[in-house]
Amino acid sequence: MTVVGLDDTDSRERGMCTTYAAATLAEAIRDAGGTVERLLLVRLNPAVEHKTRGNAALAVHTDLDADTVRGLAEDVLDMAETDDPRTNPGAVVADCDPEDVPPQVATFARETIQSIQDPMAATTLADVVGFARCQRGNGRGLVGALAAVGAWAALSDWTYEHIAYREQDRWGTERAVDGESVRAVAAEYYPDVWDTVDRASGYPVCVPRTPCPILYGIRGDDPDACRAVADAIDSEPIARRATFVTNQGTDVHLQDATLDAVTADSAYRVTGDVVEAPETREGGHVFVTLEGDDTTLDCAAFEPTKGFRDRVRSLRVGDRITACGEVTDGTLKLEKFAARELVRTEPVTPDCPDCGRSMKSAGRNQGYRCRDCGTSADGKTEQSIERGLERGWYEVPPVARRHIAKPLVRGGFDAPTHPSR
Repeated sequence: MTVVGLDDTDSRERGMCTTYAAATLAEAIRDAGGTVERLLLVRLNPAVEHKTRGNAALAVHTDLDADTVRGLAEDVLDMAETDDPRTNPGAVVADCDPEDVPPQVATFARETIQSIQDPMAATTLADVVGFARCQRGNGRGLVGALAAVGAWAALSDWTYEHIAYREQDRWGTERAVDGESVRAVAAEYYPDVWDTVDRASGYPVCVPRTPCPILYGIRGDDPDACRAVADAIDSEPIARRATFVTNQGTDVHLQDATLDAVTADSAYRVTGDVVEAPETREGGHVFVTLEGDDTTLDCAAFEPTKGFRDRVRSLRVGDRITACGEVTDGTLKLEKFAARELVRTEPVTPDCPDCGRSMKSAGRNQGYRCRDCGTSADGKTEQSIERGLERGWYEVPPVARRHIAKPLVRGGFDAPTHPSR
């Protein structure tokens, strides 16, 4: 077997897409007489500065010999948008089975999903283990390419995405996809196929807004269901299709950590107590502060998370939550949270048991007194609170979800879930 990893062929402004490069390479391998066992789409650390929208690296698993594959990979790198100085593609070719890569390569793959890696470390490791490599520009794409080679051995939770690509003369133009057909088939196949539409607004999340070659991408836990959804969508002509095995929707980027251990440019799952009431700031962004482990951490639900912000606004001082998301500039960008313990009562001024009116303060540290009846109380009483939250998990809507973040509908969470609508 041969494994070839690719990364960084696309551009934020000029388009292209590394999934398209991998699909093109797979076709070239088949034309050369090889068999493609699988296409792997690996979402890496979402906090990387130089990423495009989803920070994807790709791998192709094939029975074609490594020397031939390397030549084909060189040709595919020539498709990259290298006129953009931020596009620096790379490819790594490994002459081994994907599950038998050296353990340090599997470790590198997991670390690249969870933290920032140095390109020189990728180059050195590839050379040490004897993997061939090729690059354009400064070779930053070698980081993702090597991670994609090691991902199959590193990870165990996999989902699928079926991608339809546009005819090349349509790239960069408005996409023609019938929204009603998308909504109808998305409802039919949910929850096996998820994040096809934003269920609250009906927006077709599966249709990108960038100038890339993708017409739409259908994600789910069942590859046949993903293909069935794609087949039922009315759209402009499709030039090419491919089904990818992927770590999308798995939360593999999250690291369990204490509040005092988080660092910038990684994503975490942390637990703490709400110590300040949620605050809505300019632009509609909602911030809440957690405390624990002798430190505090600001968490934010940004405007694109829409109704999820109301869930955050419903938090009160004293609530205990688990928060998930990327940390940047000292703030955790919320992808989901779990309400662990909720404050159910609050202290209030007591009412007079005789007349029912609210008592008044009798003076500093002297309790409360009813001026009409003369009754008294030592202090405030506890009153039940109506809460807009229940115990359990809450998530951002599909329109705001990171590719790698796990939707609640996939299950496996440690408390009741309240999926976005």
